[in-house]
Amino acid sequence: MIRLEHITKGYLNGFSRSFVLRNVNLSIGQGEFVSIMGPSGSGKSTLLHILGMLDEPSKGEYWFMDEPVHRMNERQRSDMHRQHIGFVFQAYHLIDDLTVYENLETPLLYRKIKGNERKSLVAEMLDRFGMVAKKDLFPNQLSGGQQQVVGVARALIMQPKLILADEPTGNLHTSQGEVVMDWFRRLNEEEGVTIVQVTHSDHWASYGKRVIELVDGRIESDTHRVETDEA
Repeated sequence: MIRLEHITKGYLNGFSRSFVLRNVNLSIGQGEFVSIMGPSGSGKSTLLHILGMLDEPSKGEYWFMDEPVHRMNERQRSDMHRQHIGFVFQAYHLIDDLTVYENLETPLLYRKIKGNERKSLVAEMLDRFGMVAKKDLFPNQLSGGQQQVVGVARALIMQPKLILADEPTGNLHTSQGEVVMDWFRRLNEEEGVTIVQVTHSDHWASYGKRVIELVDGRIESDTHRVETDEA
């Protein structure tokens, strides 16, 4: 699904260039659940934004579903992102003056999906995530965990092939984080959605089946988690 070849990202800093990513080579298959870890400043979020086509590398090639993203213009990348990728952010990024229902509906409006189909898709997400009773509430009337669940539902409503999550539990209590991560695991295992998350936590990283560690913009390790029969 994803293939990165010699991805480098640098910025001019006066007369010198500082690098955030250095010669990253990475392949991620359909249906994987990957956790990206590393210290602050290691390039985790930059890598996720490049995967999500929200940022461009300085050098290298990015292939997504066998399409050459590195050769696309901004509009083509934006279309590819909207069609296939859902983003979940640490800060939720819900629209404060819209209700839960309206926040879920917004991505469908951008895609110009007709009213009856929008209504059906939003109803399905509200039911699936147990949010029917909260559909007319505004984000500030929800707990952090509930807001993040709405963020996950909004990312899923377009039925993406890939979900990218940037510290999705960073602002949540442990119990709230468990709810969100259980949803990610269920989506991955039951529906085959590919998930790539950035996290600082070994605990949240363990929900994935593969852990990639970045250090100073380079992949330091790439480990597949061994499955056990433990309950």
